[in-house]
Amino acid sequence: MTETVPVRAALLGVRFIAPILLCFATLSAPAGAQARPGAPAVPVAGYVQDQTGGMLPGAEVTLRPVVAGIGGPPRMVTTNDGGLFRFDDVPAGTYELRAQFQGFTPTALQVRVGSRAPGRQKLTLEIAGLAQEVTVATDSAAVTLDPTQNRDGVSVDKKMLADMPAFDRNYLDAVSAFLDPGAAGTGGTTLVVDGMEGRKVGVSASAIEQIKINQDPYAAEYARPGGGRVEVITKAGSEAYHGEFNLTFRDGALNARNAFSDTRPTEQRRIYEGMLSGPILDGRTTSFMLSVNREETDQQAIVFAQDPAGPVRLTMATPQRNVEVSATVNRQQGKKQTLSFRVTYQSESARNEGVGGTSLPDAASNSANRELQLVFSHRAMLTGTLVNQFRLLVGGDHQTNTSLNQARRIVVQDAFTGGGAQVDQFKEERHFTLSETIAWSRTQHTVKAGVSIPDWSRRRFDDRGNFGGTFSFSSLDDYAHNRPYVFTQQQGDGRLVFLQKVFAAFVQDDIAIRRNLSVAIGLRYDWQNFFVDNNNVASRISFAWAPGSNARTVVRGGFGIFYDRTGTGPMHDVEQSREGHLLRYTILNPGYPDPLGPGATIANQPTSLVQFSPAVHMPYTAQFGVGVEQQLAKSTTLAVTYTGTRGVDLFLSRDINAPPPPLYLTRPDPTHGTIRDMEAVGRQWSHSLQFTLRGRMSRLFGGSVRYVLSRAQNDTSGINSRPANDYDLTGEWALAEFDERHRFDVMGAFTPWSWCRLGVNLSLRSGRPYSLRTGRDDYNNGTANARPAGVPRNSLEGPGSARLDLRWSREIELRKGKKRDEGAKLTLGVDAFNVLNRVNYNGYVGNLSSPFFGQPVSAQPARRLQLSARLEF
Repeated sequence: MTETVPVRAALLGVRFIAPILLCFATLSAPAGAQARPGAPAVPVAGYVQDQTGGMLPGAEVTLRPVVAGIGGPPRMVTTNDGGLFRFDDVPAGTYELRAQFQGFTPTALQVRVGSRAPGRQKLTLEIAGLAQEVTVATDSAAVTLDPTQNRDGVSVDKKMLADMPAFDRNYLDAVSAFLDPGAAGTGGTTLVVDGMEGRKVGVSASAIEQIKINQDPYAAEYARPGGGRVEVITKAGSEAYHGEFNLTFRDGALNARNAFSDTRPTEQRRIYEGMLSGPILDGRTTSFMLSVNREETDQQAIVFAQDPAGPVRLTMATPQRNVEVSATVNRQQGKKQTLSFRVTYQSESARNEGVGGTSLPDAASNSANRELQLVFSHRAMLTGTLVNQFRLLVGGDHQTNTSLNQARRIVVQDAFTGGGAQVDQFKEERHFTLSETIAWSRTQHTVKAGVSIPDWSRRRFDDRGNFGGTFSFSSLDDYAHNRPYVFTQQQGDGRLVFLQKVFAAFVQDDIAIRRNLSVAIGLRYDWQNFFVDNNNVASRISFAWAPGSNARTVVRGGFGIFYDRTGTGPMHDVEQSREGHLLRYTILNPGYPDPLGPGATIANQPTSLVQFSPAVHMPYTAQFGVGVEQQLAKSTTLAVTYTGTRGVDLFLSRDINAPPPPLYLTRPDPTHGTIRDMEAVGRQWSHSLQFTLRGRMSRLFGGSVRYVLSRAQNDTSGINSRPANDYDLTGEWALAEFDERHRFDVMGAFTPWSWCRLGVNLSLRSGRPYSLRTGRDDYNNGTANARPAGVPRNSLEGPGSARLDLRWSREIELRKGKKRDEGAKLTLGVDAFNVLNRVNYNGYVGNLSSPFFGQPVSAQPARRLQLSARLEF
C-alpha cells in the first residue's frame, strides 16, 4: 500500500534537510585536533604519483617510526582522488613513509619531523610486472576512516582470484555469495567496470585485476548500495611483455550423477583463455593488452516431468559456444593525461535452450548473439588538486531466438511443458554509456562530482513470440479432459523501435572533521524516461569515528536513498501496447484444441493491454546501518554491522480489468482482456546482522569469513509479479523469496606448504520460502497462482543448502627472473565443486494440483571436477 502523507513528508525531510544540517554542523566544527601541550603536533603531507607524473588516488601510505616506540604506532591513510595524503599530529622523530598501489612496485623514503612541518613529500611508484604476487591474505588489516576502506566489504585481488575455486573461471559468480540479494534493484546486481556502470566485464578472466563487493556502501556516485554492486578493475598494459594462458577442462566422466538423472550424462567443457600485455614501440608512454576467451560447452539438460503417459525422465544435449576478444591500448600523454581505448567483440550461440525440469525437449529453442563494444577513457590532472575522469562506451549487438517447433505451446502447471517454445524474436540495440567525474581536494575536504548516462540506447524488437498461441491447464486431469483455463496469443506487427534514456548526477564531500572523525555527505539525482517523476533527489550520509587513541577501532554508520529502474522488458511491453502493432489476446476458459469454436476468429476477440499506472513513479530503497570494525592482529580485522533496508513504493503488476469480487465472473471492460497495470505500491523491510572476519587469520589461512543473520519481508516479487487476487493485497505481505535466515560463507586459501595452495569456497544457507497454491484459476483472471483461503504468500519453506568447493594448485617454476615472481611458471590445478556431493534440492513445488506437490523437481549439480593449466611469463 502507498504511504500516508505524514510518513512521506517525513522521509522527504530526511532526504533533503539532513544533508544541509550536517553541512552546518561540519562548518562549525574545529578544523583539526588541538596540539597536545608540551609535544610537537605537526602534519606530514604529500602526494603519490606514477613514473609519468600522474597522480594515484587510492594508494596506501604508511607512516612508521624508524625507532620502535618513538613516535607512536604505525599509521596508514589512503590518498584521495587527487593523489594527496596527510598525517596530523606527528611527534618529532624519524619516520619511514611507504606507499603501495595495485600493479605498482611499492616505494619508501625517510622523513625527519621536528618542531616544524616538513615539506611536501613525493613518492613515485613504478609499474610492476603483472606476475607480482599480491594476495588477499596479505591485505592490510589496518582500520582507517576512509569511506572506501570499510572492513565488512570483500576485496579479492588477482592472486586470490587465481587461487579460488571458480566454476568455468567465472569469478563474478564465485564471489556473488557475498552480495546482499535485498540490495539488488529490478534489473539485478549492478556491475561497475573500471569506474563505469556496464552490463559485462569486456575482458577475459585473466585480465581481471580485482573484484570488490560492498565497498563504500553509501557512495553517492553509484545507483545501488554496496551489497548490490560488484566493482571490477581490469589490468592495464605494462612496460615489459607479460602473458597468461589458461586451459580449463571438464568431462562428465569425472562428475557424480545428478539426483534427478538415472544415468551420468555425457558432458564436456573446454575453455581456452589468456591475455598478453606489453609495450608499444619503446613502451615509455604506450602499452597494450590483448585478451581472448573461447568456450566450448557440450552439456545435458535433465528433464524431470510427468505427462498423461507417466513419468518422463530423460536428458537432452544443450551445446553452447562463446568467443570473446578484447584489445586495449593505454597512452600517457605528457605528465598529466592518461588515455585508454578498448574494443571488445563477442559471439555466442546456444542450442536447445529452455529444456530441463518439467520442460520437454519439443519446447526447445536456439539463440545467437553478437556484440561489439568500444570504450574510451581520459584521465587528466588539471591542477595539483583537481582531477577529471571521462569515460565513454559505444556498442551494438543483435540477438535472435528461434523456436525449434512451431506447434502451439502446452503448459500443464508443474507437470510438463510441451509443444513449441513460442519465443521467436529478433533484438537489435545501439547504445552508449557516459560518465564524467571531477575530484577536488583541499585540506579537510575531498569533493567529487559528476554526471553519468548509464544507458542511452536505440532498441529494436521484432517480436513474433507466441504467434502460435499457448494453452494452460491447471492439472493433468484437466489436460486429459480438454479443460484449459486460459489461452493466450499474439498477432499483428511485432516490430518496435524506441529509445531508452537513463541519466544521473551526483556530488559528494568527504570531510576530515577531526583526526579521528570523518563524514561523507552526498546527493544524487536519477532520471529515466517513461516516467513523469522528475524529483528523484537522494541523500547519502556516512561517518567513520575512531574512539581510541591507537586507531585500532572504527565505528561506521550511514544512511542512503537509492532509486530503482524498470529495465527494458516493461518498456518494450508498454510501447507495443501503445502503438497497437502487437495485439495480445487472453481467452478465459477456452475450448480445446480450438480455443474459439466454429466460425470465430481471434481478431474479433478483445485485446489485452500493458501500461504504466498514471501515478507510477520511481521506487526507492532507504538503507541505514551502523557497525564496529576492530583490528584484532597485524593482519586480521573483525567487523560487526547491522543493516536495515526499507523498500518504498516498489514495482508490481495488477490486472485492473480482472473480474471483480465477490463472484469474479465478468470483466468490467468487455472491450479488453487483461489490462496489466504496472504500479509502484509495493513495500519491503529487511534487517541483517553481519559478522565479517577478514585478513590472514593464521599462518596457514587467509581470506574472508562471514556470517549473516537476516530477515526480509515484502509484498511483491518485482515488476512482473502479480498478486493472487488483483483486488486484495493483504495476503501478499510475507517473507521475501530471497529470505535466508542464516548465511555462512568462507572464501580464502590454505597454504600448508610453500609448493601447495588450497583454495576454499564454503557456502551454507538456510532454506528459502515458497508459496502454497491451488493451481487453479480461482479468480478467473487468467493466472493459476491462487492460494487456499487465509494462506499468505511464501508460507512454505524449502530445505537449506551446503556447498564446499576446493581448488588444489601446484606451481612449477620454468625460468627464473631477475625479481621475485618474474620469469616463467606453470600452474596445474584441480577444482572440486560440491566436493562432499551433497544433494541440494531446489525448485520445490507448492502447487496442490501438481503430481509433484511438496517435492523438488531439480537440484544443484552433484560433485564436479575441473582440471586446469596456467602458463605465465
